[in-house]
Amino acid sequence: MLVHEILRRGQNNDDAVYSQLGALTYLGLKVAAENCRRRLYAAGVRRHDRVAIYSRNRAEYIAAYMAIASLGAIVVPINFQFSMRETAFIIKNADAHVILTDQELFLDDALNAIEYGGEVKQIDIGGVIEPTTLPPPPPLPADFGPDEPCTIIYTSGTTGAPKGAVLSHRNLVMNALDMQQTVHMRRSDNVLCILPMYHCFSWTCAVMCALSVGATISILDAFAPKRTIDVSRALGVTIIVMVPSILSLITKLATTEDFQTLRFVILGGTTLPKAIGEAFWTKFGVPVVEGYGLSEASPVVTMNSPESARLTSVGPAIPDVRLRFVDAHGRDVPQGEAGELLVQGPNVMHGYWKLPEETAKALQHGWLHTGDVARMDEDGYVYIVDRIKDMIISMGENIYPREIEELVYAYPGVREAAVIAIDDKLRGQAGCCYYSIQPDAAVNVRELKKYLQKNLALYKIPREFRLIDELPKTSTGKIAKRQLRELYLAEGEKKTTAP
Repeated sequence: MLVHEILRRGQNNDDAVYSQLGALTYLGLKVAAENCRRRLYAAGVRRHDRVAIYSRNRAEYIAAYMAIASLGAIVVPINFQFSMRETAFIIKNADAHVILTDQELFLDDALNAIEYGGEVKQIDIGGVIEPTTLPPPPPLPADFGPDEPCTIIYTSGTTGAPKGAVLSHRNLVMNALDMQQTVHMRRSDNVLCILPMYHCFSWTCAVMCALSVGATISILDAFAPKRTIDVSRALGVTIIVMVPSILSLITKLATTEDFQTLRFVILGGTTLPKAIGEAFWTKFGVPVVEGYGLSEASPVVTMNSPESARLTSVGPAIPDVRLRFVDAHGRDVPQGEAGELLVQGPNVMHGYWKLPEETAKALQHGWLHTGDVARMDEDGYVYIVDRIKDMIISMGENIYPREIEELVYAYPGVREAAVIAIDDKLRGQAGCCYYSIQPDAAVNVRELKKYLQKNLALYKIPREFRLIDELPKTSTGKIAKRQLRELYLAEGEKKTTAP
């Protein structure tokens, strides 16, 4: 099955989407995707072309995604919180010449700065589903199969340079079907989509999985606690896809009457603190179905089922997925011991876009190396122990310190910089930037933050900035982040930004 063919699983007269457009049936969604398909073909989009989407959640996002896939083109979802610099990098790397967007993007300066000579046509995503008299495109050729690339998901590496994970039609469809076998979505379900659709966790769990059983998707363009609660109650939502920080807020603000129709919550993005999960269960009596995944695996690898969920575990492997746990030498560790988690299955990416060396490193001997340390108990339930990668996870978003550090290093007067993860009650984690300055120099923290805000998505900006005479080093001269974390804990939280 190809990705766009998943729409056939819905009954024409059933509601497919509730959004700001109102209700859209499965027939309406199919027509919307066809209208968009015709417009994109007329705009020159062909097989294997990369087409970017830069938009908040909306019904047109689903239609556009399906339209791009139906032309044999490749979807490039872009985080709408990205700055023009970050967006331009992805456009150049993917060599995308069409971008569907819900706002006018002022990309010229950023594209010129990185010497991208190609024209980028911006198309208003809000108008692509309107009726059209344009002729239909020809069908895909007979040799177009499920192993053709469907999307490129950009995810930063430990170096901070974004890498594009190439996922095929088979990757996405199989992950949605295997996920559905685990959580048992139903045609009668109403799945609330509050996490951004550019994120593969939201796309697979809230969109593709729902479409695979002909369920309804209720769309919010952004998370807002009160609106989420009100919509859940008014529309009879049965499933919500969340990250831990949102679950914590909802637990505090919602009443039991608000979630009378809720069957379970799907949770991912980062490990769920036990206290948050217990508080939600105690208040609402609704299972929290936690899972684990990564972009390179489409993304779901493990998932609890609503009937047998275990708090603190991310569940067993979903159907068709195989796991290994290995030591630093690639040897399997004994049952129950911690090791790097390796993954194999139809959900594993084809590789990184234009990065053969990175691909070979990630996909060694047919196994995806996740960079995460985990263990599995005798019942097959997996527990995430730690992350090898030096990342910060804030509201389900991955933040890579190196990208921030490189910008801080480029700021006048800064000598050295290092960003570490710190606990944040609202977001789960945030960043703290330790920096030293050049002799006789001065750095205004307020101006430094403004500089970062021009070049980074706002959620990547460190919460705290701390000036230090000399950053600690290891014996090989590398900045010792472990010592910085110890220093942060010893100092305690303090405000260092300008008033």
